[in-house]
Amino acid sequence: MSRYIRPRRNGATIFFTVALAVRGSQLLVTEVERLRQSVRDTRAERPFAIEAWVVLPDHLHCIWQMPEGDADYATRWRLIKARFSRGVEPGPRRASHVARGERAVWQRRFWDHHIRDEEDFAAHLRYCWFNPVKHGLVARALDWPYSSVHREIGGPRWEWATDNP
Repeated sequence: MSRYIRPRRNGATIFFTVALAVRGSQLLVTEVERLRQSVRDTRAERPFAIEAWVVLPDHLHCIWQMPEGDADYATRWRLIKARFSRGVEPGPRRASHVARGERAVWQRRFWDHHIRDEEDFAAHLRYCWFNPVKHGLVARALDWPYSSVHREIGGPRWEWATDNP
């Protein structure tokens, strides 16, 4: 069995893609308040800055800035996913889910990419903002209500677990 080793760069800026176990689900938008509270509670324990965030029905993308001296984003995702999953109807569970005590709400892993420079940051920021358009959910990025694009361009207020300090 292969073992994935995640990079450990303190204070890194990181782009993430995190998906539900059942693709095609609407759970993240129907339970967006539960997700927001999960993020708020996790940030209260283990701070990180949110540079961008977009929630789609069955997955999300975001960019975090980790605090200096801290590279433990995996624990933060574990906490967010666990908090969100409490009280949510789980997906179909295989024997391996039951054996590990998993509710089968999320895919086990998440995708991360350490941002290299300003150009890379800008590209991933645009990716977050335009992903709802790419998936055919809206015609314009501004029309998607679950996106930090509103915070950046002065549209209707949309917060993720309080704004960055």
